[in-house]
This record gives sequence, structure tokens and C-alpha cells, in this order.
Amino acid sequence: MSRMRATWLRPRWRFSRSAAKALLWTVVLVAAAVGANIVGIYLVGSVAGWERWLAAASGYFLVWRLCLYGATAYGWLWMRRRLLAREADAHAQRRLERSEIAGVVAIVALEASLWMQG
Repeated sequence: MSRMRATWLRPRWRFSRSAAKALLWTVVLVAAAVGANIVGIYLVGSVAGWERWLAAASGYFLVWRLCLYGATAYGWLWMRRRLLAREADAHAQRRLERSEIAGVVAIVALEASLWMQG
């Protein structure tokens, strides 16, 4: 009976190393974003001043995001060629197309929400 109980109490899933790394990176990025905002508010002197500075610098942030999207697209095309050379079947191509569509939709949604806020 005790063996059955011990098996029942064990969790059915394990926290994988890759999931732990992804969670750690997420926490680090969120902490960095919060820290940047706190430092910005401290340097400007108030939340209202920080919001004004962000609004004034929005054009530079747009250029930064466009450069980031360009670098990501270049890396994606490089990875896509390698993946299709390794796995040339139709299933791999459909997976890539779904990923590409999801990525473009996410970027368009992000930019649309930023455009509607400003």
C-alpha cells in the first residue's frame, strides 16, 4: 500500500531544463524592463516626465523595432533554408508556414496596439 501511495503522490510531469531556462530568461527580461522604467522615472523625476520622454522618443523606438524585425527576418530566413535542406517534406514546410503566419500576426498586433495607444 505504501508503494502505491508514494507513486500516487509523485508529480506526473517534470520541470524540464529547457522550460526552466525559458522561465529564467522571462523573469530576467521582465526584471530588466521594470528596472529600466524605475531608473527612467528616477532620472526624469516623475512618472509624467517619463511618459513625456517616452512619447518624444517614440520615433527612435520605432526605428529600433524595425531594425530588430529586420535582423529577426534575416535570421529566420537563414534558419528556414537550413531546416528545409535537412527536412524537405511537406509537413516541415507546413509547420514553417504556420510559424511564419503566427509571427507576422503577432508583430502586426503589437504594432497596431502601439499605434492605437499613441
